[in-house]
Amino acid sequence: MDRLNGSANLMIVSDLDFTMVDHDDPENLALLRFNALWEAYYRQNSLLVFSTGRSPTIYKELRKQKPLLTPDITIMSVGTEITYGDSMLPDEGWKQYLAHNWNRDIVIEETAKFPELIFQSETEQRPHKVSFYLEKGKASTVMQALSKCLEKRGLDVKIIYSNGIALDILPQGAGKGRALAFLLEKFKADGLGPLNTLVCGDSGNDAELFSVPEVYGVMVSNAQEELVQGYAENGRGNPQIIHATERCAAGIMQAIDNFSLGPNVSPRDIRDSMFNRKIPSPSHEVVMFYLFYERWRRGEVENSELYIQNLKSTFHSTGNFVHPSGIDQPMHQIIDTLVKLFGEKQGLDFRVWVDRVSFAEVSLGSWLVKFDKWELSGNELRCCLTKVLMNSEADAPDEFTWMHLHQTWLDGSGEKDDLPWFI
Repeated sequence: MDRLNGSANLMIVSDLDFTMVDHDDPENLALLRFNALWEAYYRQNSLLVFSTGRSPTIYKELRKQKPLLTPDITIMSVGTEITYGDSMLPDEGWKQYLAHNWNRDIVIEETAKFPELIFQSETEQRPHKVSFYLEKGKASTVMQALSKCLEKRGLDVKIIYSNGIALDILPQGAGKGRALAFLLEKFKADGLGPLNTLVCGDSGNDAELFSVPEVYGVMVSNAQEELVQGYAENGRGNPQIIHATERCAAGIMQAIDNFSLGPNVSPRDIRDSMFNRKIPSPSHEVVMFYLFYERWRRGEVENSELYIQNLKSTFHSTGNFVHPSGIDQPMHQIIDTLVKLFGEKQGLDFRVWVDRVSFAEVSLGSWLVKFDKWELSGNELRCCLTKVLMNSEADAPDEFTWMHLHQTWLDGSGEKDDLPWFI
């Protein structure tokens, strides 16, 4: 990717539903823990890839419902679509590759002969994917017969059954594993192959990911029988694949630790104050500050004078804050207001996280940091595009002073809110 200076240290390739996202965790705590870990330690030099069976339409819906980070690459529709960045630019080479020996009309004709197959919604029918619902008890018989029918018509296809209900028909060259292999070959050709790759999944349509050579793999603890059984039959003994004892995103962090791929302790798991810690980078500084901001307003830290003084010392005495409404105020005036809001979100659904953190040293000891700051309060979700100018001294490079903070609303989010404490 263009934003990296060379190869990625780590590339995480993760399924979404019940792998990165735990739909049984209404507070999304494991996901928020992963978010903090990624933005603090990995965003600057690694790649995050979401590999999902979801179509672009329902993938975007999930991003509105859950605190998902922005991936560098998205593999969607069971490995039939590859896009890049937040703008989701499609990989034209992948589209051309899948078009070989694929005829969607023939697939529709042949599947019409099987009344057991129930079409999924129109959003899930894609140029290189035809999707149905199929009862688990009928799956084996239908898949065998359908495969023979399509083979007789001269098509070389791949039929994937997952989650005990979903059947997808794809070109033979498609699938999550083949899409990942395509990306790795593309990076290697440019001399930019990641140093390590970790694949993460929970269901049958993730199985291919674990067959890609030289990757590390984690089946989260809540992985479905179809994936665990396949591993037991074909992959047992592979030291580079584990079945985690933790669910979803927590299982991914467990795998990072197991394979020694990098830092694995989320800043959210560190209960002492950010002000008593050495901060290794501007990105870590941002993550720790907004965790403190969340915990302060939730009343989860001590309301002490020491915290208040440390909070004020984080910001330069002449620093200023430009609120998304355009109001420009001295930073310490904002901090004085924040101090009064201790615990006002106690017991409420209030979370804060940052996304797309990047930083650059614009002059010696002076850092420009950019990120999206998200704030969820009840059902209200707001996001600010944020820029921070920080300074660090030569004799204390791990201590940062915030000189200037400027925010603008993302897509008009919260534009009617002019509360000065929103930092």
